Formats: sequence, structure tokens, C-alpha cells
Amino acid sequence: MAIIEYNTKKGIKKIINKIKQLETIERKKIIKAISEARDKGDLSENSEYDAAKEAQKILELKIFNLKLKLSNTRLIEISKISTSQVSIFTKVKIKNIDNGNYQNYTLVPESESNIKKNKISINSPIAIGLIGKKIGDIISIKLPNNKIINLKLIKIKI
Repeated sequence: MAIIEYNTKKGIKKIINKIKQLETIERKKIIKAISEARDKGDLSENSEYDAAKEAQKILELKIFNLKLKLSNTRLIEISKISTSQVSIFTKVKIKNIDNGNYQNYTLVPESESNIKKNKISINSPIAIGLIGKKIGDIISIKLPNNKIINLKLIKIKI
């Protein structure tokens, strides 16, 4: 069963552009490498040819996976997202109850996550714990290292 992913127009365009880049530029490079390796003679002991063919398989798999992802992506209008509860593309302010620290995050699709910009994947433990929660809710989240953190949801915005 395919996993439906929600994304913005910008995110969808990014996937489309990546597919185009792989299908045109990268595919041409690999075809050229295969051709050059083939011109060197006996293919049975031609490591350059084998490497180029392997690169071709990897590239085609990447293209296939991106097209599959695109076919399972649904457009979401950020302006229509409610701030009454946490969902994808909402920005949240949370307080770590254990140490008093505050943190701001934006919940985004996996492909857009960037911890340096405080954009966390919707599939991350923190995001999973926050989805559907409302301002004032207390959430206990088990991290991959088995540590449990206690958070309070302070703010939700777009």
C-alpha cells in the first residue's frame, strides 16, 4: 500500500525538477560512460562498463522512486491549514518541561526536513507525538535512544 504524502506546490515542483534533472542530465552522463566503456573492447572483463551499468541501475531506481513518490503526493494549500491543532506545515513552539528550554519547529514532509532550519520530518518522533495536539497539551515522547522527553505545546501557527 502506497504512503500518501502531502506537499506544497513548491515541494511538488522540487520533486518534478529532480526527476527532470535525473532523466536528462544524469541519464546522458551514464549513457556516455557506458558507450565509452563499451568502446574499450571485451565487456566480460571491463570494470568501467560494469560500474557504468551499475550506476545506470541505481539512477533508474532513483527515477522510479521519485515518480512513485510524486504519484502518491497530494497538494496541500498552506493557507487552508488550521492552527487549532498541530498538522503538517504548522510551526510550533514547545517547552521542554524537563529542562525549561523552548524550541520552535516546522513540521514538513521528509524530503524537506532540515534540522539546521528547525524543519523536522512529519515522521520524526517529536512530530509524531505532536500531530493532533492543541495548545497547552503535555506530550511525552520516546526518542530513538529510549529517552523520554516531556513537552508542553505553547504555540501553533502557519
